Amino acid sequence: MPSNPCPRSPRRRRRAALGSLAAVLAAGLVPLATVATAPGAATAASAPQADRRLPYQDPRLSTAARVDDLLGRMTLAEKVGQMTQAERADIDADPAQITEYGLGSVLSGGGSVPDPNTPEAWADMVDRYQRAALDTRLGIPLIYGVDSVHGHGNLQGATVFPHNIGLGATRDPRLVERIAHITAEETRATGPQWAFAPCVCVARDDRWGRTYESFGETPELVIRMETAIDGLQGRPGQLDRPDRVLATAKHFAGDGLTSYDESKAGTGAYPIDQGVDQVSREEYADLALAPYWPAVQEHHVGSVMPSFSSVDWTEDGLGNPVKMHGNHELITDVLKGEMGFDGIVVSDWQGLRQLPGTYADQVETSVNAGVDMFMEPYSGSSTGYPQFTETLTQLVQDGRVSHARIDDAVSRILTAKFELGLFEHPMTDRRFIDQVGSTAHHRVARRAAAESQVLLRNEHRTLPLRSSQDVYVAGSNADNIGNQAGGWTLTWQGGSTNVIPGTTILDGIESAASGDVTFSEDASEPVPAGAAGVVVVGETPYAEGFGDVGGPQWAYDPGDHGVARPAKTMQLSEADTRAVETVCAEAASCTVLVVSGRPMEISPDLLGQIDALVASWLPGSEGSGVVDVLFGRQPFTGRLPVTWPRTVEQEPINVGDADYDPLYPYGFGLRTHGHAHR
Repeated sequence: MPSNPCPRSPRRRRRAALGSLAAVLAAGLVPLATVATAPGAATAASAPQADRRLPYQDPRLSTAARVDDLLGRMTLAEKVGQMTQAERADIDADPAQITEYGLGSVLSGGGSVPDPNTPEAWADMVDRYQRAALDTRLGIPLIYGVDSVHGHGNLQGATVFPHNIGLGATRDPRLVERIAHITAEETRATGPQWAFAPCVCVARDDRWGRTYESFGETPELVIRMETAIDGLQGRPGQLDRPDRVLATAKHFAGDGLTSYDESKAGTGAYPIDQGVDQVSREEYADLALAPYWPAVQEHHVGSVMPSFSSVDWTEDGLGNPVKMHGNHELITDVLKGEMGFDGIVVSDWQGLRQLPGTYADQVETSVNAGVDMFMEPYSGSSTGYPQFTETLTQLVQDGRVSHARIDDAVSRILTAKFELGLFEHPMTDRRFIDQVGSTAHHRVARRAAAESQVLLRNEHRTLPLRSSQDVYVAGSNADNIGNQAGGWTLTWQGGSTNVIPGTTILDGIESAASGDVTFSEDASEPVPAGAAGVVVVGETPYAEGFGDVGGPQWAYDPGDHGVARPAKTMQLSEADTRAVETVCAEAASCTVLVVSGRPMEISPDLLGQIDALVASWLPGSEGSGVVDVLFGRQPFTGRLPVTWPRTVEQEPINVGDADYDPLYPYGFGLRTHGHAHR
């Protein structure tokens, strides 16, 4: 097995036998007749008197005792239901399906939102589903999951923070924890109690469409930023608070380590996302598994999501890759065994369906590999959660999945629900709902945007700009809040037309400058004499494999499932390049900001025309934070979280490589007046 790259710490809490039903009965907490005959549908809203409560309904007992008691009362159908997660679109028209199938969880995929998309509507929606769950025989509450990856991004009005790559540039773990805490507060105040975040992958090839979801290219940096888990969950024992949610370390393990498949580039397939890790066991342990040891043992993350990727440890890398959703060795032996993870392993979106064989084979393999809860959206006659529950039930009856494996999975799910306080307080605690998108939260987003800026070039001490200067602003990303927010914002893929509360970079410049500000996106308007030029260029939004360089030339959109988009590259568009050339030729000084989810190729000729170059990443809702460092209100302190290549052909390029010759090395960043720091 891979060596342990991190020292182990004592395993936390729970699964020790702290109590049992027999002990409870012996203590006289509930009469035996009550246990044998009472219906199990009591809820916090309609609980019987304390002396009539069933043991699992008694908050005075330990979590282990409550889980043990409740598990002993459940039928196979109820257990399988707890292992099943549906998507809100599947059940919104008829929440009684939650009751019928005894569903353990519901999620919102990217862009799957109530109408209207407001905090109150979210809370009402989740509570409506929760009432359906409480109508089941045992009244087991629902847990609701959402991709709060840079704020509660699905919600219109939520505070949207920089994506992880920008947070990695800050090198500020305390700030990351604060951001995650705000995210947890805004998420739970509107209903969901489970965040599918943070991504603790180590991005080793910037052609990957999920590079911006990584904190950086080294395990050390990613591990430093795992304070995000603490921000989401709080310290052990705080999960039941109304400003905390269950966190998810993803994607286990090695999604940032996949090999680029040149044969797929331009074919409409994903050249790198969901691909294969073709590495040695030692390299896999160092780069893929390393972040999970502290995530589990120090930060006590409550759930882990397997990757869509595969791992191939054969010597020549051409053997038999094993998909993570079916990898018993890594999920059960390493994660649950060696690391001591005792939380929930939750599948990614229909992840088991990428395994070989029939659907029954896929379910059998994934459950036996150690996955506990299954994200099986779509309730059609032959797909989705109805098919999953029927198939898993039959597999247990046929002896292909053991009752012990089912009990282990359900115990983990119930434990999380007890620790979240859902049995006592199943409905949304809305005390912080007025804080969603608050001024105080936007101040933190603005600070994060400022700290994430990395100054790469500053000839002639161009930056900071003087507020008294006239400023000429150009470029596709100067006045586009959808572009600066990136993917996972309002919709799965994000969008240039997605508008959220906040400020664009142009807004920030207009507020900071006392001189005249001229904006011309394509730089077609004349540049005033003596004006400082600021050109904001970069990428348009994407998520997952649609962002792979050379990947699919279309993307999913909730309103029109196939939307044509150009294949992604790491090069500036022709329009942005022309804008840079025009402004740099005519303005008194030329500052270029690159708003993107990864480094972009800057040719030597173009770089030679640029006075100041800034990596702005995806700064989120507060373009004013970018402007704070541009005008010297705050110093530049950001450092590159990934290596900036000279050309795309250098990818993959990472610190420590032989013949390492990037345009800007990992960790590089200039102070405001041109002094490098590391």
